[in-house]
Amino acid sequence: MPFEFKATRRVEFSETDLAGIVHFSNFFKYMETVEHAFWRSLGGSVVMPQFDPPLGLPRVHASCDFRKPLRFEDVVELTLRVTEKRPKVLSYEIRFRRIEPGPAEEVAVGKLTVVCVAKRPDGTMQAVPFPAELADQIEVAPA
Repeated sequence: MPFEFKATRRVEFSETDLAGIVHFSNFFKYMETVEHAFWRSLGGSVVMPQFDPPLGLPRVHASCDFRKPLRFEDVVELTLRVTEKRPKVLSYEIRFRRIEPGPAEEVAVGKLTVVCVAKRPDGTMQAVPFPAELADQIEVAPA
């Protein structure tokens, strides 16, 4: 059962600031990218219109601690680990590791917490348990 997922990406020029360093806001985009890939690997998504009512996974917490900069054309490995699983809530830790140019080193650690919600016909949302077919595929990573 998955508790960890890895993805890699190269830093694009448009993601950097005038100093040539990745702008902090892009780390949150990278976290979302690896989270979406994790859900796709399970056959799901963060948007689930196939359920009645439709389900989604809004963030209720997002943070990132930056240790070293990333620069244009660096290759970063993103490792998502499930750190908490409750019936309606998942939390992840995302570790950012620059792998090119070497030597490989950790550059940041992020955290995301999402809640499974149902979107009612009137547009309001209500927290609901994750569907069993998805929840049964996910476990908490070992410490």
